[in-house]
Amino acid sequence: MHAQDRPSSNPGHSPEPLGVLLYRYFFFEWLFRDASHGSPLERAAAWRFNRQMRRYLPTYLRRWAIVVVLSYVLGVWFDRVLLLDYAGTFLYCVSSLSIAMSALIMRAWLGLRFG
Repeated sequence: MHAQDRPSSNPGHSPEPLGVLLYRYFFFEWLFRDASHGSPLERAAAWRFNRQMRRYLPTYLRRWAIVVVLSYVLGVWFDRVLLLDYAGTFLYCVSSLSIAMSALIMRAWLGLRFG
């Protein structure tokens, strides 16, 4: 088979839908295994795996911190500069939910590190 006969593989093209990629970009539960089911050996293996995967949690924390800052700054801009109260309120809510998500990520990271 010649090089031009092979099907072209585009490294930038992902077979997954955009929604799934966005979910994986912001939410980390897909990285971890359930350590509450199975035999004691399976639970211990899942716990070790989860402890190894905690190294990705600071990346997710950084992403959510960026969302916190951007949504708050945009909320201030919409609220005070453009005088669009409802848009500003929505962005303030996004900011507060992002703070909660950041706290959850920090708690998971600390729990896996010291637990």
